[in-house]
Amino acid sequence: MEPFRYNSQRRHFLQSMVAGSVIMPALVSELLGAETVNPLASHQPHHTPKAKRVIFINLSGGVSHIDTFDHKPELYKGHGKEITKGDHPEIQNRPGYERIFLKRPQWDFRPHGQCGKKVSSLFPEVARCVDDIAFINSMHTSHSNHYNATLGMHTGSFTVSRPSIGAWVSYGLGTENQNLPSFMVLAPQSPYAGGQVWGSDFLPGAHQGSRVIPGASPVPNIRPRVPRSLQELELNALRRRNQHHLKTSSANPELTARMRAFETAFGMQMAVPEAFDFKKETDATHALYGLKRSQTDGFGWQCLAARRLAERGVRFIELIHTGSSGNWDSHGNMMDHERLAKQVDRPIYGLLTDLKLRGLLNDTLVVWTTEFGRTPFNNKADAAGREHHSWAFTTFLAGGGVKGGVTHGATDEIGLKSVVDPVHTHDFHATILHLLGLDHERLTHFHDGRDFRLTDVSGEVVKSILA
Repeated sequence: MEPFRYNSQRRHFLQSMVAGSVIMPALVSELLGAETVNPLASHQPHHTPKAKRVIFINLSGGVSHIDTFDHKPELYKGHGKEITKGDHPEIQNRPGYERIFLKRPQWDFRPHGQCGKKVSSLFPEVARCVDDIAFINSMHTSHSNHYNATLGMHTGSFTVSRPSIGAWVSYGLGTENQNLPSFMVLAPQSPYAGGQVWGSDFLPGAHQGSRVIPGASPVPNIRPRVPRSLQELELNALRRRNQHHLKTSSANPELTARMRAFETAFGMQMAVPEAFDFKKETDATHALYGLKRSQTDGFGWQCLAARRLAERGVRFIELIHTGSSGNWDSHGNMMDHERLAKQVDRPIYGLLTDLKLRGLLNDTLVVWTTEFGRTPFNNKADAAGREHHSWAFTTFLAGGGVKGGVTHGATDEIGLKSVVDPVHTHDFHATILHLLGLDHERLTHFHDGRDFRLTDVSGEVVKSILA
């Protein structure tokens, strides 16, 4: 289904049609955005998809591709060699980086699975799942600052705020559970660009991500303080007043969003506590995620919560990992990657394994990403860290509609540039939408005089990873 596009001329036309009783008032009421519209109603996709929902894993700070999933033997051989690639944006005209030297990874790689994908020792658990994963080793992006690259990875815009990918998916498909938000974000700390990464911007406010902060009360004040029957009376009275106001004024998207928020919040009072109550999960399931009983924080908690939300019909679930003490921005010390990888490796393995065991991986798309990679060089070979790198990084996808055990694209011999079948952030987004049955060129919203879309004016589906 293609979302309806509003503009003033169409609105005047429809109003005149109502006056002439040419088409049914109920249909016109829906098209005009009146109270009968539920912005989170489930919609038909553009084509039949295999994926119904997304779990989007975002490792904030810039994970090094050459230390994780992009094996480069030449970096080991050429460690300490001076190179003359002085046009990199992170070192151009930067004091102290007039000369640059290759820096080898601090972890070894070995092949895994039937596909033989080489993975570093940083991710031994994820390595067990490589036959279910499609790696994209030729990613590149349009900015090397955290804020801009993070904004771009989430919204397709690298400069100004735009709707996030989760909001676009919610807008295009709606939700399968009206008692839970269609887009939920599990994040202990805000990432770069803050709430913009889950914002709805010019899309209806109902599609904005609802942030959950892991802890004993992940959604504060969710339990009602008055009897449910009294709440229903109050909500009905409020609904009638809002509907009357909506009828006597021009279309008011903010009021419509608030009305929907009240409805969702009412349903959430029962659905949310149940979704985040892990008591009925077995000891074996807890162990699978590296989680202790009664633990209410950590990435294992986020991953198990994601599986439970996926089961309950939430359309888009984002897990943001910022690290318990510092994120993946390893300028000063690449060994930070080891500490951070230990926090996420087992939980991600647990999530992929659990989804597969329950038959959920068939229609759940799991996305693993970061905002950019890290340089294969530094101003001296024995430098402890690596710098930002927009020219090359790695992402991966698994689950609904994805071909497992494959690697798309390649970087050059030292991991400096994506040179074989490069994939831009817009291509990445187009592929995710395609797997959900959405054509990225047709999923549009009319705003400020023109149609907008997640992929701006570009984007190609990465067909080689489709099952």
